[in-house]
Amino acid sequence: MPAEDAAAPEPAPARGTSRRGVLLAGLGGLVAGAAGTGLAVAGVVREADGAGSAAREDQEAPGSVPAGPEPVDPHGARQAGIARPAAPQPQALFLVFSDVPGLGPWLGELGEAITALCAEGDGLLDGPGDLSVTVGVGPALIAAFDPAAAGAEALPAFAGDDALAADRRRGDVCLQICGSDPVAIELAAERLSAVTPGRGSFRQRAFRPPGEGTIVRSPLGFHDGIAIPRGEAELAESVFIGDGPSAGGSVWVIRQFALDIAGFRGLPLGAREAAVGRRESDGAPLSGGTRTDDVALGEKREDGEYLVPAAAHARRAHPSFTGSGLMLRRSYSYDNGADDRGLVFVSFQNELRTFVATQRRLDEADAMLAFATPRASFVFLALPGFDAGRPLGAAYTRS
Repeated sequence: MPAEDAAAPEPAPARGTSRRGVLLAGLGGLVAGAAGTGLAVAGVVREADGAGSAAREDQEAPGSVPAGPEPVDPHGARQAGIARPAAPQPQALFLVFSDVPGLGPWLGELGEAITALCAEGDGLLDGPGDLSVTVGVGPALIAAFDPAAAGAEALPAFAGDDALAADRRRGDVCLQICGSDPVAIELAAERLSAVTPGRGSFRQRAFRPPGEGTIVRSPLGFHDGIAIPRGEAELAESVFIGDGPSAGGSVWVIRQFALDIAGFRGLPLGAREAAVGRRESDGAPLSGGTRTDDVALGEKREDGEYLVPAAAHARRAHPSFTGSGLMLRRSYSYDNGADDRGLVFVSFQNELRTFVATQRRLDEADAMLAFATPRASFVFLALPGFDAGRPLGAAYTRS
């Protein structure tokens, strides 16, 4: 799965012995909100006033409650949870539904439920906070509406995918529920699942550690989220669909990988950095520069070897080799216990080819493939945005 440099902003050695998927995303923290109580501690202070002393109780003011996270407006030409908020929230829940009979008025009802939750906090114990919900529709439902529409193309199988069960390769509807409060996420999931038709076929909790904007440490210990499209021009060019019924939507890929974290971390530092193509300490490319610099793919050592090795992930995933657009990645880590830890890779692009061409290059030869095993592989159309005047999925609902 594409990783660190799969979506460069602006501006072949032998393959590993085992085939285990792709990328790095974030390892780390779970964030939960807490409410303050308001207990006060009373103290007695005695003051002299010339005629004697009088006692008074001086009560300490209740502790102030820190301001909560910024709310995320669910409305707009594009859905929340893709490019906004710019820094993904620390908690996420992915729900996939199968056997959905078709597109219909339920999409509008789902949008109304999202508005009630994210704009009004209806049913949430402490308000909406920074809750966001993103809705995707699978290729079978889009193709039934219009085989030529963006989002109607299925995701092909990649290395290791043949072993996946059907429910981990195909889905009709996806809900991505993100926020800082895991309790609010679960309450929202219960409410939205009741509105979504079909059968719940996949569910995964995931998280991101603290970081700098989009950049966090992956489960393997390296920085991720460095090279992504930024700014309106790059988002319009590479991420969001520009016209047709899908205008404002995006092709949404979700792939889950179990990572052999112990095996990777057991490599010497030089071998780990060679597999990634960046320094572990600060994320800078092995070709030099700072973390935000692009990798210089042509730079070589005195012995003629590339500074960024031929099988390094940063080289294999670089878009200059595929001629494709950029991917907006907001990947999460997961920990299911029993040695099942890894990555939920999430990418948004305005055409499926962007992801497919990159993944094909990784399958050919990528040093990190020996440390990742596919667990799920989905593609959806993240629907265009909605508001009070334009229901969710309006372009796909026949009267």
